[in-house]
Amino acid sequence: QVQLVESGGGSVQTGGSLRLSCIIFGDTRNLGCLAWFRQAPGKEREGLASFDVDDTIAYGDAVKGRATISKDNAKNTLYLQIDSLEPEDTATYYCAAVASAETALDAPLAQMDEYTYWGQGTQVTVSS
Repeated sequence: QVQLVESGGGSVQTGGSLRLSCIIFGDTRNLGCLAWFRQAPGKEREGLASFDVDDTIAYGDAVKGRATISKDNAKNTLYLQIDSLEPEDTATYYCAAVASAETALDAPLAQMDEYTYWGQGTQVTVSS
């Protein structure tokens, strides 16, 4: 069984930065794409950044140019650094993993149904 645990959320002022972490517990050897999503109250969940098995990285329009996704395989940890935060970034941030490395995603940030494992989320609040 695989479990994902996010941390690093909190309250920050406009223009600030946060680095979110997602520790992956369990058997990670065959996991597929890893990604970050967020959901604000009353809004649909949206894809922010993904790290595919071939190390292909994709960013969603909402954070493109001000976010960096990275991972430390030795620590089984996925990171998301977001800079220049705005109140519109206020949301619960989730990391997710595809169960199999053989599952190919054409649009990793849009194919949310392909992600089997999800963390519990970490809240980010940006104040003006």
